[in-house]
Amino acid sequence: MMEPYLQLSNFMDAEHPAIASELEALGRKGDDLDQTVSIYYFVRDSIRYDPFNIKLNPEHMRVSRVMKERRGHCIDKAMLFIAICRKSGIPARLGMAKVRNHMGTASFEKVLQSDVLTPHGYAEVYLRDKWVKCTPAFNKELCERLGVAPLEFDGVEDSIFQQFDRAEGGFMEYLEDYGTFSDLPVELITQLMHAEYPHLFDNEGSFREELLKR
Repeated sequence: MMEPYLQLSNFMDAEHPAIASELEALGRKGDDLDQTVSIYYFVRDSIRYDPFNIKLNPEHMRVSRVMKERRGHCIDKAMLFIAICRKSGIPARLGMAKVRNHMGTASFEKVLQSDVLTPHGYAEVYLRDKWVKCTPAFNKELCERLGVAPLEFDGVEDSIFQQFDRAEGGFMEYLEDYGTFSDLPVELITQLMHAEYPHLFDNEGSFREELLKR
């Protein structure tokens, strides 16, 4: 039953030297819960959140690329977290949703022509007989700049995007959940983006990644 959530893949290439060396440095932290929490904070704060770093090609979407570049968007970071968990023998899977952003990324919203972000990626990890959600997307430094407390994770309670910033203004609102996946659903990601942001695709349906260059 858990086998699909323990397997590595072309996208979750955790055997890559760039990840293997980091895993060796990370070491083993107690039981599965302690190890998962350690992985969460490593991915949250060691990999910079970069929503502009989107390319819909398999080479770019591998977690080894995310590790080497030390930056990635929410799906990138969720996939890296999942891959490291699986490499550590801990079942994990990808969740995707549609969210509305209320603050903090005006330049990205200008490119998207929308405050709706889809698909947003989060992770679910199986600990102590239940699935627990976590979102390692926003690194601590970015949260400080946005005026929102960074998301903490204890491995017991779900940890998803903050609903309010420190001034009690809106931050993130979940609109729709697309479910969970054992591997990266590239076709679905492309379909969702094409439907929400048709201007990011040319007449042949190819993704215009140059529009995301800053």
